[in-house]
Amino acid sequence: MDLRTIRVFGITARVALLLCGVSGTSAQEVCDSALVSNLPPSSFRSSSQLSSSHAPGFAKLNRRDGAGGWSPLSSDRYQWLQVDLGERTKITAVATQGRYGSSDWLTSYQLMFSDTGHNWKQYRQEDSIGSFPGNSNADSVVQYKLQQPAVARFLRLIPLDWNSAGRIGLRLEAYGCPYTSDVMSFDGGSSLTYRPGPVPRQGSKQVISLKFKTLRNSGTLLHAEGREGSGLSLQLERGKLQLLLREVTSSFSEPRLLMSLGSLLDDQHWHLVILRQRNSQLNLTVDKHTQTVQTAEEFSLWDVKLLIVGASQNPGTTRKNFQGCLENLMYNGVNVTELAKNNDQQVSMKGNVTFSCTEPVHVAATFPGPNSFLRLPWTMPSTSSGMSVGFQFRTWNKAGLLLTFDLTRQGGEVWLFLAEARLRLHIQRGGRALLELSAGSGLNDGQWHSVDLTSRPGRLTISVDKQETGVAHTSPSFPVLVSNQIFFGGCPAEDYNQECKNPHDTFQGCMRLLALDNQPVDLIVVQQRLLGNYSQLQIDMCGIIDRCSPSHCEHGGLCSQTWTVFHCNCSDSGYSGATCHSSAYEESCEAYKHSGNTPGYFYIDVDGSGPIKPQLVYCNMTDENTWMVVQHNNTELTKVRSSPGENQHLVHFDYMSEEEQLVAIIHQSEHCQQELSYQCRKSRLLNTQEGSPFSWWLGGPGTGLVQTYWGGAHPGSQQCACGLQGDCVDPQLYCNCDADRMEWSEDSGFISHKESLPVRSLVLGDVQRPGSEAAYRVGSLQCHGDKNFWNAAFFDQETSYLHFPTFHGELSADVSFFFKTTASFGVFLENLGIKDFIRIELSSSTQVVFSFDVGNGPLEVSVESSYPLNDDRWHRIRAERNVKEASLRLDDLPVATQEAPADGHIHLQLNSQLFIGGTASRQRGFRGCIRALQLNGITLDLEERAKITPGVRPGCPGHCSSYGSLCQNQGRCVERAAGFHCDCSLSAYTGVFCQTEVSADFKSGTSISYAFKEPDELSRNSSDLPSSIYSDPLPRGENVSLSFRTTQSPALLLHVSSHFNEYLALLINRHDELELRYKLDSSRAAEVLRSSMRGLANGLLHAVTIRRSADSVSMQVDDNAREDFNLSFAGELGRLRSLVLGRVPDSDSLDPDLARLGALGFAGCLSVVRYNSVSPLKAALLHPGTSPVVVLGPLVRSSCGSSASANPYSAENTHHLSDQSGSVGSGQPLVNAMKSDSALIGGVIAVAIFVIVTVFAITARFLYRRKETYRSREVKAAKQEESQDFHYNNQTDGRKNASGENSKEFFM
Repeated sequence: MDLRTIRVFGITARVALLLCGVSGTSAQEVCDSALVSNLPPSSFRSSSQLSSSHAPGFAKLNRRDGAGGWSPLSSDRYQWLQVDLGERTKITAVATQGRYGSSDWLTSYQLMFSDTGHNWKQYRQEDSIGSFPGNSNADSVVQYKLQQPAVARFLRLIPLDWNSAGRIGLRLEAYGCPYTSDVMSFDGGSSLTYRPGPVPRQGSKQVISLKFKTLRNSGTLLHAEGREGSGLSLQLERGKLQLLLREVTSSFSEPRLLMSLGSLLDDQHWHLVILRQRNSQLNLTVDKHTQTVQTAEEFSLWDVKLLIVGASQNPGTTRKNFQGCLENLMYNGVNVTELAKNNDQQVSMKGNVTFSCTEPVHVAATFPGPNSFLRLPWTMPSTSSGMSVGFQFRTWNKAGLLLTFDLTRQGGEVWLFLAEARLRLHIQRGGRALLELSAGSGLNDGQWHSVDLTSRPGRLTISVDKQETGVAHTSPSFPVLVSNQIFFGGCPAEDYNQECKNPHDTFQGCMRLLALDNQPVDLIVVQQRLLGNYSQLQIDMCGIIDRCSPSHCEHGGLCSQTWTVFHCNCSDSGYSGATCHSSAYEESCEAYKHSGNTPGYFYIDVDGSGPIKPQLVYCNMTDENTWMVVQHNNTELTKVRSSPGENQHLVHFDYMSEEEQLVAIIHQSEHCQQELSYQCRKSRLLNTQEGSPFSWWLGGPGTGLVQTYWGGAHPGSQQCACGLQGDCVDPQLYCNCDADRMEWSEDSGFISHKESLPVRSLVLGDVQRPGSEAAYRVGSLQCHGDKNFWNAAFFDQETSYLHFPTFHGELSADVSFFFKTTASFGVFLENLGIKDFIRIELSSSTQVVFSFDVGNGPLEVSVESSYPLNDDRWHRIRAERNVKEASLRLDDLPVATQEAPADGHIHLQLNSQLFIGGTASRQRGFRGCIRALQLNGITLDLEERAKITPGVRPGCPGHCSSYGSLCQNQGRCVERAAGFHCDCSLSAYTGVFCQTEVSADFKSGTSISYAFKEPDELSRNSSDLPSSIYSDPLPRGENVSLSFRTTQSPALLLHVSSHFNEYLALLINRHDELELRYKLDSSRAAEVLRSSMRGLANGLLHAVTIRRSADSVSMQVDDNAREDFNLSFAGELGRLRSLVLGRVPDSDSLDPDLARLGALGFAGCLSVVRYNSVSPLKAALLHPGTSPVVVLGPLVRSSCGSSASANPYSAENTHHLSDQSGSVGSGQPLVNAMKSDSALIGGVIAVAIFVIVTVFAITARFLYRRKETYRSREVKAAKQEESQDFHYNNQTDGRKNASGENSKEFFM
């Protein structure tokens, strides 16, 4: 027996139990009795029989009567065997066997069920698989247990494949038990009303259940009227079941739609409906699918006054009445159908309600394509009176041929087809279009649509759904009449029949109610080959499937479909992939940093493919930590404005992230903090004489818990930071503000206890007394350290592994992780089932393979790398498997995909432990490191499991081999236990990756003098500061680089002198040329080297690189070719004294022409100045108090207008806005009036745009520099005024505040 045949899914089992409960069959009853073996021969029918001894009546399991089973006349896919069980029966299993003593048996087949012998429904496994495995010989029995029992009277088996050495041969048995039910029929004008009696609430069920079948796509199934005026309705609308609630307050308004479930429910098959209530939670089940909605508790299924079945509650809308059959209508355990049959007083009926299910027979035909067609002869006389063709169709496709025929007399072809979901009619003769018409729209919605094509003398009309908006007509000058035959859906193959040509797509869908000249077409006669001809049709059934109900598109992806496939539109969802399963964003700021990003706004998805939505945060990547900053609605210092009559001031903070996002961020971070500040005058904070605090705050998950400590203190201490440190203004108290002084005081600090974060509300109590003044500030939530991103384990043996509980990813599964290794093979992950499995492995030093089996046979996706993967560097793997495809991504290589087989198994069923780093067989284990392992958005704690597992060690060092290239401009990668950082001490740059230029604007009076240390001084001080500040005083050559921008010529850029009157000077001469002067011997004249580049004093940024070794000198300007020179003397600049940028303070000792330039100074901008390993400009700007530099004159740090400043990843482009604050009185805190994050971000964007426009608009550099100088002085003056007015300036967050950053959004 195929192991797939014994799978029983949990959800299916639960639904089966519900079915049993509804039908009256106990779940404990055995339901496996043989149903076929005792039936008479008259209960069997077939499409044909090879002979009387091969008749269908001989097709009983293990019987040898006749020829030992049934065989049809022809062995093809149009054959079938049908069994009439006599009454509706519950069928739980089917068994097959070949024809006795022969080579005739089936290898696969389809099962169909029906209540009437018409309108067959195909049984599908997992909603997708339409075939069942058959036999491998003539005598063995293969039994298949149905995952969900079927209830039907008729069973039909259709052979799909058979033994190639024989023909179709079959014996069968079905297993099950009797099925009892109470049925009612409503004709669209009838209804039933049930008045429940008093039901005790304790122990009673709040549930309504029923089954229904109908041909109408709209109608009210039932309405439950509450005693207080509220009401709940179940209503069909376009084939979907809607649950609507009419609330007490809106009795005269339209009811509110709570949910919609199911699809194609007008297929004239039974559908199960269960409505269950538990408190305010309503669960609606349609067939196998359930949705839940929360409602106000004003409606209860206990308190129903009336239960109205079959009739709409809107008077005069009979179209909304239900027409069809109901079965086993149960209300809170009461069988309402049985009460109605027994004329119970609680039930009243209106109209013709019958207790049987009489159904109209509408025989449909399915065109599965692509070679499906139906040919019918046109037997009506070709008279001048005209002709008509009518039919109904339903499809998901936007295009397809509906019908075609040739014209009589003059000839020509007629095509009626769908294009862009509209109905179009084209008539053509000899390749020339004679007529075109179109009607209708949106006809690919899966609903039944009627089409009428009518030709009368001088008038041709096409009509869709008999609506005025769907009618188009014209007056042709020729008769439109059918010659001798008409084709529906498509044409035969061209080599078979030249009388039908189809320039359009083949139709895929269903048709019914075909009529030629108002004469109905009997499709059963067509099926018997007694009328017309057809190919690849499924007659007496409509095989349409709604692949979007339920939708496999996750995270809000929009589902659309054709006849064979569905598609997910993931736009604006934040997710990607065939089913919108995988997140398009990284999980943390830490991950963005390690992709090479610098500070900015990013979308992060803390749980990857999990249910938590992406969120926009600010990632502040500093030299030490990577901070994730989450804003709320007021991060500014805000003055307390008390309200009359209120003793307390309450403030609530709304965060830009949702609750589950906040909780996840705090949980996965190593450290979180939030500044809490209170500035006061005569306003006490915490301690009272009675011991209860004046003020408190709420923090933590949800609405938060009451916290009585302040920033910088410990939880529960009822202290402020000064109390913990013992330096409060009043030593007897624990907070500065509690001293109750007239002078302004402050209590501030960081809350870093994660269980107390984030701060939700503030309650300030001592704000009403005369003279009391206060201001508060709650900073943004800041977290750093991603515990998940660096969670790693090292596997040092091939036989070592970690094991975890079974991985559950039945319909969609994604796995992502990093690895590094020196081995050429190894299994990263494996999980097994009875037959299913999932595995990811390094199959060779250049290939990763993702393999799995969900019951369709093993499939694999592989990615081949052009570089070795066993290079001991981190590599990233992302694998995903869903119902549509499997994909594998390695690093940034192209994604490899493998489509899932059509109509195959879709559920991944695993039951063993999940093995990481090895396999159950302990073969081909992985040796190396694995980190950041996530399965469906859940991170596995490798480190914790590794601590207790032999052969596996927690953590994995060595990150610089992978991420060291992120450190730029001579930055040095430094290892950390969790990550790395870039040491910029040897670089002229700064920033998280040493990528930020250090630049300054110079005025004519600006001077930076760097004093080189004597050897003895160097030995004392070299350990204090980086080598970019202290360096070797005896260089063996020079390596000089800088960038400049100026309009001044001549101008001295850099001057380096020694104690022996030797020097190096870099200048722009009066011809706007770059000139390098070397004097390496005080007794010799200076040698002058000139670049061929001219016009360098043009106000643009230029980069210069100079290198000397002995007498060889090279000079390069910008991206131009390098120029090489040779000196006449190869001396050394020994015992360096100083390096000067800008004006030379003591120029008397210089050569006369250099002295004049040195006294003139430099006006412009210098950037990233580097002399050997010394960065004098960086020392002056970043370490002015501790480095050997002297700065004279104005020096303003700027971006120098460099290309880096335009780089969106540059930290210099993140503008730090000063607080939008104003004075609230002498000696009072500056209070920011801007309370909205949206206003803040908008302001940041506006400032950024203003800066860009200004830079490009101002062309006169002289005016620009004067303007910048004025602005810089104005800013300095403003800062001095602030410090004089008030000692407590508006504090920042201690790190860069996200609200003060340029509003850059990176959608990664």
